[in-house]
Amino acid sequence: MDPVRLDSFDVFVAIVRCGGFRAAALERGVSSSALSQTMNALEEALGIRLLNRTTRSVSPTEAGQRLLERLSPALSEIRLAIAEVDELRDSPSGTLRINAPAPAVDHFLCPLAFDFMDIHREVKIEIISDAAVIDIVEHGFDAGVRFGKQLAQDMIALPFGPPLRYAIVASPDYIKRHGQPQTPQDLVSHDCIKRRFPGGTLVTWRFAEGDEEVTISPRGRLTVSSAHNELQAALAGRGFAHVFDDYAKPHIRSGRLVEVLSDWSLTLPHWFLYYPSRRLPSAAMRAFLDYMRSYDWRGQQ
Repeated sequence: MDPVRLDSFDVFVAIVRCGGFRAAALERGVSSSALSQTMNALEEALGIRLLNRTTRSVSPTEAGQRLLERLSPALSEIRLAIAEVDELRDSPSGTLRINAPAPAVDHFLCPLAFDFMDIHREVKIEIISDAAVIDIVEHGFDAGVRFGKQLAQDMIALPFGPPLRYAIVASPDYIKRHGQPQTPQDLVSHDCIKRRFPGGTLVTWRFAEGDEEVTISPRGRLTVSSAHNELQAALAGRGFAHVFDDYAKPHIRSGRLVEVLSDWSLTLPHWFLYYPSRRLPSAAMRAFLDYMRSYDWRGQQ
């Protein structure tokens, strides 16, 4: 068997994980042809085909799948060893990849990251906005942001940001034309702007006043998939929106939106930033965690 470059195995794993040469090339910052040449050389050196290639998809052969099952733990151990070496570096550097839902990105993660990057100029940060619950290790992220109930047991989780509050808002024009609800149940007779999660389910609206809790399934003609679009529709007079009040505050202050049912507003616990317990954090990640612990979230309100 011809000599094999160890980094060729990492390329092979990346192509399978990304589902193709183009996506893997974008992730690694190289050309698709360069990855193709690496795979051709690896298959030639091993004397066996590892990938089934078509014009539309790439998938591992039986031999490739067996190799992948043995390689993934080994490559994880190599990355851990490199992380342990990186631990010794005095100056944090490299790239941090963080996955978080849009509300956490908009109001907490971006302000934190911007300030952190002013201090640690050798650190690059890639923020991916995603509401779906994913395996951050499998997808190559250093950390994620979610609610506590969504976290796997093998993760270390730290409180991230202040508690969250929902607001029900509509434009003054809509309220003038259709009236103002006095209870959550009154919303059933109104146009409500519905939002659908990435998994396909519709968001229900929950309320609480004292010991009483109410959940409604909003009705309306418009359904969107993001809080930004929900807010946009409310500003356009399309009905009531159910959004975190961080989105609505500037428009409430300017008079473009009116909050209703504030006594029924539901407050949720804060987000959590989480990362793998079995992975030694890099110097950059440790610096980011230290900065987050001392961050003044009240200055962002």
